[in-house]
Amino acid sequence: MADRHEMWKSLGMNIEQHDVLCSVLPGAVGDVFMSQKNRPKGMEFWDMVVADVHGIRPAELIEEQKKGRKVFGTFCVYVPDEVIIACNGIVTGLCGGSQFWVPDGEAVLPKNTCPLIKASVGARLGKTCPFFRIADMYVGETTCDGKKKAYEILGEDVPMYVMDVPQMKRPEDIERWAHEIALFAKKVEEFTGVKLTVENLKKAIHIINEKRKAMQRVYDTRKNKTLPISGRDSLLMTQISFFDDPERCATMCNKLADELEERVKNNVSVVDAGTKRILVTGTPLAIPNWKLHNIIETTGAAVVCEEMCTGTRYFENLVDENINSLEEGFKALANRYMKTNCACFTPNTGRIDDIKRMVKEYNVDGVIDCNLKFCCLYDTEKFSVGRALKEANIPVLQLETDYTDTDAEQLRTRIGAFVEMLNK
Repeated sequence: MADRHEMWKSLGMNIEQHDVLCSVLPGAVGDVFMSQKNRPKGMEFWDMVVADVHGIRPAELIEEQKKGRKVFGTFCVYVPDEVIIACNGIVTGLCGGSQFWVPDGEAVLPKNTCPLIKASVGARLGKTCPFFRIADMYVGETTCDGKKKAYEILGEDVPMYVMDVPQMKRPEDIERWAHEIALFAKKVEEFTGVKLTVENLKKAIHIINEKRKAMQRVYDTRKNKTLPISGRDSLLMTQISFFDDPERCATMCNKLADELEERVKNNVSVVDAGTKRILVTGTPLAIPNWKLHNIIETTGAAVVCEEMCTGTRYFENLVDENINSLEEGFKALANRYMKTNCACFTPNTGRIDDIKRMVKEYNVDGVIDCNLKFCCLYDTEKFSVGRALKEANIPVLQLETDYTDTDAEQLRTRIGAFVEMLNK
């Protein structure tokens, strides 16, 4: 791995603290990923990226900035990547999945704030994440009250644009979201200096659709009784996809899918026959949050699907590419993005429908619904989710956790008992 210290210094990062973070990461990656047996060869790409997660992609982004391109850091799957790409901008996700960043976040946020929000703010204020240092603009959204107030802090020294996501899905709400996308497009045009046209928007829509199709191919292989890839590896692929160049991401996902489809044909599985199949739902699992998947898959079960933003919500549903005007394009984007069933919506029966559908599609034995502490949206919604699954005779285990490892053994005990119950 190349020495990136000069690059990090140029970004004004806290090198001493960042070195502490970097010293921990290899061990975590080794314990979670490299300890697995019979992994697909195609995972070598994502292993390489995560081994140098604060080096490879940040270096690429800096080189593109030298060419005049703008980098937009995003927090949510509601931000339409297509608009940014159409204006020659670059989209990158922003880190927020480690306890390492939480203390710096708690310096300005209440302790009873969701750890994902505290970690995101801490990664910026503590100067220990290059993606937060590189982004020319942050793009937020109104899916969570905690995030909305955090954006005010993050926007003090970096341009911050917040998209107003409707909280219902009536026809007038979808129309309003199309208008919000149009307003965002004007801001992106202004910031990049590139005029948005129907042609470049159609091209960008196609690029992101191809990425979604490629990721769907990987997930489709997980529906088989022969499980060709672990949940941990699938999660890593999805997490990295938020940061990677979309065309390269599509290429590598398709390459992995080719291998996985061949594995299914040849009955090559990463788990023993009869291993119980788990669907995970709840609060998104931002990189490098691998705790839940690691515990589940080292307790005798396999994660075969994630109904969450770091899962199926990210790539399911395509944008209509048959557009002849920008207005049609904004409507097509609004129609697709409003199919995402975030817990911020009321009512949100679509999420329950999705979970029940995926239980059938992925041959799921049980559901684990897990929310991060102080994530009131998913914590509140767990009542209706749990009730609906029990009424449908779908076994469900509901958990709450944070980024620390202090509850790891408790989680392992509860998950182990749930798997044992499924086995009986």
